Amino acid sequence: MQNSRSVSPLRSRRARLLAGVVALGAAGLMTAQTLVPSQYALADAVRVDSATPVDFSDVVRTVSPAVVSVRVKQEVEPRMMNFQGGDGLQDFFKGLPDGHPFERFFREFGERRGQEGQPQRRAPRQYGMSQGSGFFISEDGYLVTNHHVIDKGTEFTVIDDKGEEYDAKLIGADKRTDLALLKVDADRDFTYVKFADEAPEVGEWTVAIGNPFGLGGSVTAGIVSARGRDIGAGPYDDFIQIDAPVNRGNSGGPAFNMHGEVIGVNAAIFSPSGGNVGIAFAIPASTAQNVIMELKDDGTVIRGWLGVQIQNVTDDIAESLGLDEARGAIVAEAQADSPAKKAGLRSGDTILSVDGKEVKGPRELSKIIAAYEPDTKVDITVWRDGDTKDIAVTLGRLKDQEQAAAANPQVEDTKTSLDDLGLVLMSKSEAGLDGEGVFIAEIEADSPAAEKGLSEGDVILEVAGTTVNNPSDVVKALEKAEKNGRKAVLFRVETNNSTRFVALPMKLA
Repeated sequence: MQNSRSVSPLRSRRARLLAGVVALGAAGLMTAQTLVPSQYALADAVRVDSATPVDFSDVVRTVSPAVVSVRVKQEVEPRMMNFQGGDGLQDFFKGLPDGHPFERFFREFGERRGQEGQPQRRAPRQYGMSQGSGFFISEDGYLVTNHHVIDKGTEFTVIDDKGEEYDAKLIGADKRTDLALLKVDADRDFTYVKFADEAPEVGEWTVAIGNPFGLGGSVTAGIVSARGRDIGAGPYDDFIQIDAPVNRGNSGGPAFNMHGEVIGVNAAIFSPSGGNVGIAFAIPASTAQNVIMELKDDGTVIRGWLGVQIQNVTDDIAESLGLDEARGAIVAEAQADSPAKKAGLRSGDTILSVDGKEVKGPRELSKIIAAYEPDTKVDITVWRDGDTKDIAVTLGRLKDQEQAAAANPQVEDTKTSLDDLGLVLMSKSEAGLDGEGVFIAEIEADSPAAEKGLSEGDVILEVAGTTVNNPSDVVKALEKAEKNGRKAVLFRVETNNSTRFVALPMKLA
């Protein structure tokens, strides 16, 4: 009884305390409900009810027979040591005392090689081996890999998931998209996979299968973390970024979705340290499928060619051109004898669309033009002198080496300082140079010009669309832009034989 009497008040106090807390909570809730009108009530938090895969074994088991290792035999340029002069070795050995081991070796070696001055015999060919990955896309043995896997290859061997080896021949390769097509001729049907019809969603699971480090079939998994990545690999960069540990040797292998369809061809990894940091890049299935079809039909990819050097339109450049927003691709140079030059496209034109297809930037323009066949006539809409203009262009054929732009000679003047921009200018003739434009003799650190990337030695070719050949031309063009109320003025600048546009801010009085 004593125990029960001593416990009872404690329970009672706890009960009262709990009741008070509940009451306080209820009162607080009621107060909040009273103070916050119903129209301001918070919405429910987002919720995802879709199931995540427990494992990837079904996908891997199904598609693995279609994934192969690609072994490539490559001819290696031999390096020869020339004892007949040209590298100073002959004089070195001749300067040694009689009887010296190296002197005796050189004399005996020279006697075997013949008299001094005789041509050396051609060294035997040397070969090296490289490895990558690939995957079958048809039961009769067509398979996809990367161009850089088969580059300079003379013989190709395909090893399937059971270790069987097959000789393969190269059907075609495309360096610009880093894709290649091989063919295995064998008396059997191969398990193959298909390209996905739809692009993957960011956050979607993906499985990469390949042959890293020559280990044979290896599987890694991750998610699609981005699309449309430009990594500077080429003019048609449009990579899928995959956050998964893809390694060297996975090149040319497939990245699968959860249906066993190929969403991309693994081509590169991000590796600032040389090791794997879990970020990889794959060529999208849509790009790969189109290129592979052309390689299968023609052994090569034929693309349209416009013949312009282009760059992105920044906010400053858009302002200087009078564009309502930063869009399109501005022409830095129309190359000599190019379709663009013949049709009348010129520096400073901003390409807004091609046959009604909007051009968001240089990358889109490159892909749009490349999709056309040579000799196709297209209508290009440009922004010129504050208005749109349609120009008909008959495209040429893109070659491996495009022609460079030529320069014409011209004129004279004296040094001129543009303090607001931080520039000191002089004529090219005064700088001891030929050709058109105005030479940047000096540039002030932390000036607007320096901040925009201009450097001493750069050449100004145009200011606000006007060709300049001496510093006074630059001053006149700036005064005109100031009079027109421009907040920025567009300079076309040449650096190391490459031209670009730079918008410099105007400091209006």
